[in-house]
Amino acid sequence: MRNGSIGVAVIGAGMAGRSHAAGYRSAGTVFGLDRPEVRLVAIADVNAPLAENTRRRYGFERAEPDWRAVAEAPDVDAVSVVVANHLHRELVEALLAAGKHVLCEKPLAPSPADGRAMIAAAAGRDRVAVVGFTYRRSPAISAVRDEVTGGRLGDPVHFNGHVWHDYALDPLTPMSWRYRGGPGSGILADTGSHLVDTAEFVCGPITQVSGATLATVVTERPVPAGPTLGHTRAELTGEYAKVENEDIASFTARFANGAIGTFSASRITHGRPDGLAFEMFCTKGSATFDLHRASEFTISDTGPAEATNGERRVYIGPSHPYVRQGLPVDAAGAGHGTGDMFTFQARSFLDQIAGIRELPPCATLEEGVRGLRILEAVVESATANGTTVTI
Repeated sequence: MRNGSIGVAVIGAGMAGRSHAAGYRSAGTVFGLDRPEVRLVAIADVNAPLAENTRRRYGFERAEPDWRAVAEAPDVDAVSVVVANHLHRELVEALLAAGKHVLCEKPLAPSPADGRAMIAAAAGRDRVAVVGFTYRRSPAISAVRDEVTGGRLGDPVHFNGHVWHDYALDPLTPMSWRYRGGPGSGILADTGSHLVDTAEFVCGPITQVSGATLATVVTERPVPAGPTLGHTRAELTGEYAKVENEDIASFTARFANGAIGTFSASRITHGRPDGLAFEMFCTKGSATFDLHRASEFTISDTGPAEATNGERRVYIGPSHPYVRQGLPVDAAGAGHGTGDMFTFQARSFLDQIAGIRELPPCATLEEGVRGLRILEAVVESATANGTTVTI
């Protein structure tokens, strides 16, 4: 840090990179004011026009065409790594060696072995190195977790979760890194990793997976003529390339507390653009959450009189995590979006760097590796006709 400030940079200027950039820009507006100033230093991307676009939109000082310039920059203290999954290890190791604090987007790496190497790279360095599981910052999901850990819903019995998207439904969506990498690197790694982390966040550790199935529905995609952005169509070459990973993944799991989990992930669900949701059933109650209604959850418990008891809707308000001083209108029912979760995540990361412990810390690299091991077990189960794999 320089003069009590933290200089930040984002490597990757696409959709998720913009979310990190916006989070840093807003981080100084939430919670306490006794924080170091946040300096918005650099956006790096090999697509130079895209880097410049993101820089201008979010008020960063400069754009860089090469991530190495960020690693070498003396005015950068903390970096978000938001690039293709297979590049995470190289960048994180280099940034740690350069003395930077690092927030790496999920999934941490392509494999547990890569993740363990990243842990080794961080060992002995006085630097914060964490993973971006953004949905941990959802006020509603955090509230459900508090209801479970506080014992008000009793012991977990069944977690049923899905993460459904439609971004790959269009067969003319061009080939990109998202469709390469082998089994498990498709929707399972992309947002199935979020679902697994959310399940463990509210229900505890997963100990077994079984009954896994991976399926590829769109088996080839057109090759783009140039760089692509997000999931949109692009100018094409007329050639096609084989899709190497899964469009759909499903599996069951058992948690350490004895609860059962059922999981579904898809990137070809018509009409479901961004649908992480779950139902959780416990011995004394239940709770549900749906990202399409991000500012609320439902709950049932044994509190109300039997004649009027039942599932009821709860609107997130200042008595729930992250809302008081975390939103411009921090009142019940005012609402928030996914972008706010990135702001809360950025604030937590910066607070860890500053040694402030007001917010829950970001996920550790070890937690990132644990998530990778669960995804690996799902692939092992799927390739062995659904056999049970112990974590």
